[in-house]
Amino acid sequence: MSHDTEIQHIFVSLEDRPKRLDVFLAEKTGKTRSSIQRLIETQKITVNNKAVYCSYKPKTGDKISIITEIQQETTLLPEPLDIKIHYQDDYIVVVDKPAGMVVYPCIGHKSGTLLNAVYYHCRKLANAGLPLRPGVVHRLDMDTSGVMVVAIDDSAYYKLVEYFKKRQIERLYKCIVYGRIKADTGEICYHIGRSEHDRKRMSIKTKRGKEAITTWRVIEGFENATFLGIKLGTGRTHQIRVHMASIGHPVLGDKVYGKKMQIMKGKKTYTLQRQMLHAEYLAFTHPITGQGLGFQSQLPKDMQDCLDFLRDK
Repeated sequence: MSHDTEIQHIFVSLEDRPKRLDVFLAEKTGKTRSSIQRLIETQKITVNNKAVYCSYKPKTGDKISIITEIQQETTLLPEPLDIKIHYQDDYIVVVDKPAGMVVYPCIGHKSGTLLNAVYYHCRKLANAGLPLRPGVVHRLDMDTSGVMVVAIDDSAYYKLVEYFKKRQIERLYKCIVYGRIKADTGEICYHIGRSEHDRKRMSIKTKRGKEAITTWRVIEGFENATFLGIKLGTGRTHQIRVHMASIGHPVLGDKVYGKKMQIMKGKKTYTLQRQMLHAEYLAFTHPITGQGLGFQSQLPKDMQDCLDFLRDK
């Protein structure tokens, strides 16, 4: 067990009346029902070491395990990490996140994150989101590269959160997917939620999915891969990766939803180190000045190398 967590065990006795798990634990622990539900959905609560749903009714003899994080005083430290800054003023900073970098500190990544770098270069961050996510209004997966905006002022933070909620920010991505897509354009509208079989994954096969819209267009087709431009209509967790996998064209190099870690061209093989997904363009209205802003991130070398291989250059 990580030193950042502790486990509480509750055993169901004969005296315990049958109730939904979330209701039962709210009464037993004094926690709110919503907080219990979040712990169940993220598999921090298990019954007999197995993941269950909130509606599960505990039986006599069941062992309920609750994993909780130990709250520790943690200070975000500035680190002189090399990142590209597209724009910076007293309210926001727009940066290029390299693949392999986590956005904010978490278990297993206490340092070396994008926020450590932003704090070093800007010397300030918004208070909203403290202690470890100050100014974070959206994020990219660790193995996704590209352009991001971070608030370094509270007023800018809350305005940007509103922009994202109202879908007033334009986000364009480039990705390379497995297989040749025949159509020129398409739209995927499957709802996305937690997988019912693996709570660490997202899925379109879920009872609690939220609306998700992904629009794609073919930029270039190859024998067994396709280079796509993608526009997000919503911003669900792992949205592009889940949606592309759902139509049989997972993102190349995606270890979770596709597992296509190699691509063939004739007798040659190209091995991928990470998912071929890049946040290329971000456009929004400045949250304070009202100025229209747009930022473009150059396609990273590993994705360009993959395209060159597919083009046989």
